[in-house]
Amino acid sequence: MGREGAGHTLQTTALVNEAYIRLIDASRVQWQDRTHFFAMSARLMRRILVDHARSRKAQKRGGPLRALSLEEALLISPERGSDLVALDDALKALAAFDARKCQVVELRYFGGLTAEESAEALQVSRETILRDWRLAKAWLLRELSESA
Repeated sequence: MGREGAGHTLQTTALVNEAYIRLIDASRVQWQDRTHFFAMSARLMRRILVDHARSRKAQKRGGPLRALSLEEALLISPERGSDLVALDDALKALAAFDARKCQVVELRYFGGLTAEESAEALQVSRETILRDWRLAKAWLLRELSESA
């Protein structure tokens, strides 16, 4: 959430609350350990943020409109929802190519985990996480640059 613009309509507290509700509703999940919990939390937060961005995008295309004064229009920051949707699409493509690299991005970007915590969650070395993180960022940058 720290990377989102100041005018973002989904607040951190709302994101955490929504993730918590979905986690406690997941009664069928057999939690293995703390890292499994963080991995699932990161995946849920990604889904919540992407769903929110998609709904905002849909509203922009025909949802309820609100008249803005010129001063308000100049102060509004650019909408980042479409960036998040494009990132989600690129992550889906990355998952088809290399699932672990996609998991690393979910854990680090959406879950806020460190390289060490991500390594523990995926049961690989810290160096593997750092290498996957570097390659995934380069791959995503290329993918997002081509789609823009």
